[in-house]
Amino acid sequence: MKRYIIACCCLLALGIGLAYAYLFHGFYLPWPQNANRPIEVVAHQEGKNLYLMEDPAQSSSPYEIRGVDMGSGIPGHFATDYAIDKETYLRWFSQIKAMGANTIRVYTLLGSDFYEAFYEFNEGNDDPLYLLHGVWVDDYIQNSHRDAFDDDYLEKFKADARTVVDVIHGQRFVELGRVSGTGFYTKDISPWVTGYLLGVEWEAATVAYTDMMQEDRASFKGDYLATTADATPFEAMLAQVGNEVLRYETDRYAAQRLVAFSNWPTTDPFDYPEALQAFFTKYASIDVEHIQATNKVLSGMFASYHIYPYYPDYLRHLPEYYEQRDPQGNVNTYYTYLKLIEEHHSLPVVIAEFGVPSGRGMAQWDANTHRNQGFMDEAAQGRAIVRSWQNIKDAGCAGAIIFSWQDEWFKRTWNTMANVDLLKTPYWSDYQTNEQYFGLLSFDPGEERCVSYVDGDREEWDAADVVGKAEGRELSVQYDEKFIYLMVSGPDVNERERLLLPIDTTQLSGSARCEEPSTQFARQADFLIDINGRDDSRVLVQERYEVLRATSLNAITGEDPYVEVPAKDSPKFVPIELLLQTLRDYGQLEAAIGGTQDASANGGAAADQNFRYQTYETGKLTYGDANPSHGEYNSLADFCYGDGFVEIKIPWQLLNFSNPAEMQIHADYYEHYGVENQTIDTMGIGVGTGKETIALFDVPLRGWGPQVTYHERLKPSYYLVQQMWAQGKDPQGLWDTDEESERTAAEVEAAAEPAAEPAAAAAPSAGAAPDADPVEAERE
Repeated sequence: MKRYIIACCCLLALGIGLAYAYLFHGFYLPWPQNANRPIEVVAHQEGKNLYLMEDPAQSSSPYEIRGVDMGSGIPGHFATDYAIDKETYLRWFSQIKAMGANTIRVYTLLGSDFYEAFYEFNEGNDDPLYLLHGVWVDDYIQNSHRDAFDDDYLEKFKADARTVVDVIHGQRFVELGRVSGTGFYTKDISPWVTGYLLGVEWEAATVAYTDMMQEDRASFKGDYLATTADATPFEAMLAQVGNEVLRYETDRYAAQRLVAFSNWPTTDPFDYPEALQAFFTKYASIDVEHIQATNKVLSGMFASYHIYPYYPDYLRHLPEYYEQRDPQGNVNTYYTYLKLIEEHHSLPVVIAEFGVPSGRGMAQWDANTHRNQGFMDEAAQGRAIVRSWQNIKDAGCAGAIIFSWQDEWFKRTWNTMANVDLLKTPYWSDYQTNEQYFGLLSFDPGEERCVSYVDGDREEWDAADVVGKAEGRELSVQYDEKFIYLMVSGPDVNERERLLLPIDTTQLSGSARCEEPSTQFARQADFLIDINGRDDSRVLVQERYEVLRATSLNAITGEDPYVEVPAKDSPKFVPIELLLQTLRDYGQLEAAIGGTQDASANGGAAADQNFRYQTYETGKLTYGDANPSHGEYNSLADFCYGDGFVEIKIPWQLLNFSNPAEMQIHADYYEHYGVENQTIDTMGIGVGTGKETIALFDVPLRGWGPQVTYHERLKPSYYLVQQMWAQGKDPQGLWDTDEESERTAAEVEAAAEPAAEPAAAAAPSAGAAPDADPVEAERE
């Protein structure tokens, strides 16, 4: 009996151990009979086309990818919280399908709610959504001292890929402690997963370092993928990972899916003039043409790229490409680049990220089609997406995926990230950070509606909002997770009467007077809102408190901001500007490209510190109706008049709030040599015409911490894409209108100094590519 109990315990322990190894670590036994099973293929590649298999006949139909990228962010949470629930996913899937999309792309393993919802949405659905599943490489490993053959890089990459394979088949438990979703993954969604998109936007430094350190590992020959003689070590590493995915899924599940490797212009397969490479730090290449499938691969491969219209626009510096036109007759370097990419490849090309954000702040500006990274209203965003889709299809690509489905509050952008507390970004909506607003779905503050809409209707204002009265005018204030809202009312409030609203936030600097426009304040102020008609209104900042000067003056003028410091009580108030990744004068770069200057010499094109960059006036205020339920809705509208009143909304960051959830603002830059935070509980705001000294009224401030409120809203851009995809309307008829982004094209161009015309240059080339014209473009 004792032996029997011991034997039972041993068998139980063995069973538990095997179950743990099977479900948590992907352990399985490759039974010989598995080798004879037919291989299930959901989608496959033939030449430069993709096809979907149609059960049960196993016939196929063309698969043009019309997709949306879906992140894991939601207000109040970082992406790594994986806080989106099943009900939300189901609602989103219905909206995505109604838009006419057929595919969702995710970047990494999400929480189990996503897979449960995806299964529930598709099971029994004759018109399902398909999934392209990514395998992520975390930023820490990518930016560490490791090359891509280090075990912490390559072996983890392979292991994460195997985990994703198990998850889509519903055969994996993922424990806590990973930088990925966790939970019990028991739903088999594999019938609707068309492929794997392996990797991320590769860091050029990692690619170049790997190629340098592992010169003897430039070849790989697996059962499913092998490299050509022209492959680099990094490409050989990618071939290993792709081979492992195909091997593992074939052996364990008798299935194969399409395989692609992420890529973007920073590592595109083309060569450029040395000066252009130096300026854009374009010193690494990845070419999927150097990775070939064996006859064991029944599914196939495609080439994947993230390509945006605005940056880095290599071709605008190469005259043989800069003047080329798209099929609609427009100069369009975005289309030209797409065409070069598509013609380079023998595989289908899928643009796995494209789009523009609808944020108020801007980081890049598109020189010839004005599809900018930011400062586009939500309707202009839609027109830019539709036009980009048309360019992608005209270039011959096999499909594309819009970035992205939803806005994400936690995101950061290079030209504003120094201004905010990066540990608290999920708790407020920063309209100055464009990266947060790529979505077709907006998260607006408030459980059902915002506390106020700038629309010329005062219905959301009442006596409790009044903070003070002066000179016959009444000043009211409200705020939420995105804006400070102001309303000035009085018998003389109209478009002909100039209004000045001083704002006092910090006690560490400020001035009781302003030189231009000339006015006096009852106490020191840090900002001045100047409402001066529909076309000439703006927010000014006292020069000591101008964050751009403190953080970016060297990039703009070459001066050190800490040598000659503005006085704490300087009466000079200046426009609020944002830095762009656009040169003030392209002459130096163009001369180097043309061969008249040594690109690597001190002071040449490689010396980034000698370049001076443009800015644009982000404090300029836009007039219009900001109520999304109105026909004249303009999401960029900052102020609007009504009968005897004017409403104004100001993004928190424009007033140097780094974390309004806790009411933190910038301290004195010149005492801390940069941005440090201080907490306030009151701000002063006044209103006048400048003819008399303006009194300021105290406005109590109370943060909301991590307890955010929001409601979902589909942007106008969603409905434009819906008209194109679901209703079959001609894309050109949707984007080619007189309304298109007039402020973006006109005012921004006027605010930023024009760039010099490109000089003559040598054409780019693609290493060993057959008959390939060369070039590139990227998002930052």
